[in-house]
Amino acid sequence: MKQTAIVILNYNGLDMLQRYLPSVIAHSWEQASVIVADNASTDGSVAWLRTNYPDMKLITLDRNYGFAEGYNRALKQVEAEYYVLLNSDVEVTEGWLTPLLEFMNSHNNAAACQPKLLSADDKTHFEYAGACGGYLDKYGYPFCRGRIFDTVEADNHQYDTTTEVLWATGACLMIRSTDYWRVGGLDARFFAHNEEIDLCWRLHHQQRLSYCVPASRVYHVGGGTLPKDNPMKTFLNFRNNLTMLYKNLPEEELKPVMRMRWFLDYLAAIQTLILNRHWGDCKAIFKARRAFNKWKHDFDSDRSEIQRSMAATSKGTASYSILWKYYVCRRRRYSDL
Repeated sequence: MKQTAIVILNYNGLDMLQRYLPSVIAHSWEQASVIVADNASTDGSVAWLRTNYPDMKLITLDRNYGFAEGYNRALKQVEAEYYVLLNSDVEVTEGWLTPLLEFMNSHNNAAACQPKLLSADDKTHFEYAGACGGYLDKYGYPFCRGRIFDTVEADNHQYDTTTEVLWATGACLMIRSTDYWRVGGLDARFFAHNEEIDLCWRLHHQQRLSYCVPASRVYHVGGGTLPKDNPMKTFLNFRNNLTMLYKNLPEEELKPVMRMRWFLDYLAAIQTLILNRHWGDCKAIFKARRAFNKWKHDFDSDRSEIQRSMAATSKGTASYSILWKYYVCRRRRYSDL
């Protein structure tokens, strides 16, 4: 058994597998096993894999379980010290695994880490989904070293130091298998979006930390399953982000943050309609708010357990509003915060 298992979750991503799986195998096979888990694709992905990579382990799931439950079901069938959750639209580079493995092997407090995530379309810039590691502001808005909202920075090596972050991107996430299962894996109810942030935040509460190791770099296409302007993506992001806050915020912060988010979310819905004329996104935000209110008490036991296990010094979120920094103070780069 190899120390590391790279698991690619696929759903109708045949074109991405054809483009990027060869690079994963070429630059990884000596250090890791490569496994594809298929979420009941209908585009011929499984037949192509069986024809072209007959010796590679293939896990076939009986339906599309989404990102979160798809990985949970797949990883139950994988034995390794480290899992690497890798999107099918990621191009890896020669030697990419070595810095991640060396870091994890020498830092026992690290539960997870990610490489520097650059754009496959413009390799001089960071990629939106994770850049050089992620954080949350005081109201739960994610941002990254190298990306705040829609401002994505050029990579001028300004974030090349290995740094603790709150969350590591699910596009390319190395995590200890013991830590993954310590907190029950990804929350399957999320289906997709924000699930890796929730996972890393739950681990952070137990002083199991996440890092970015930029000596490793990969290139990510992004938006392969759901484009950025898809209303379903908007719905999942808003619903899951609110749910994640409900689960993880310390008791004294929950009510004030949720009150402010009520105002900010409806402001965002109005803004998408009036300024951007995105009626679908506007409806998706209203729908997400309703869905969150309908199911939030399903997470009461999760919240109670997290509060009980939370380390005394654990918080996770920043002390400031990234909206204020970005729109009022005009600070568009992470280094300016």
